[in-house]
Amino acid sequence: MENNFGKIGVVAGLSTFVLLIVGIRNVLGQPIEILNFVAFSVFGLIIGIIVASILFYKLKIAFYMFSSFLLIALLEMFRSFIVNANGQGDLIGILSLFIITSFGLGLSLIVQFIVILLNKKKNAN
Repeated sequence: MENNFGKIGVVAGLSTFVLLIVGIRNVLGQPIEILNFVAFSVFGLIIGIIVASILFYKLKIAFYMFSSFLLIALLEMFRSFIVNANGQGDLIGILSLFIITSFGLGLSLIVQFIVILLNKKKNAN
């Protein structure tokens, strides 16, 4: 898995981009403009770079935690698109995607570095 970090990052970024497009166009029924494509591609690129960087530095715990948080964020986005059809669901869905993803990145890196510090402390003794 560590040798294919670029491929996994591209798959994560493209799948995030496609799921954002599907969510806005098919679930919400909103037309997609050029600026939406640019914003979604930038977000997908950021996700892909984050995933590839995590795998490049061999942070396995952070990879699995961040991937699960990204999945939870995408599911929450779709849930709020479907449930909150009163006009605020689109805003709440996109904001929850950004907030949960950034929280997941921070938490996964903190947990990974705690594990690294505990392993170094255990090996030093």
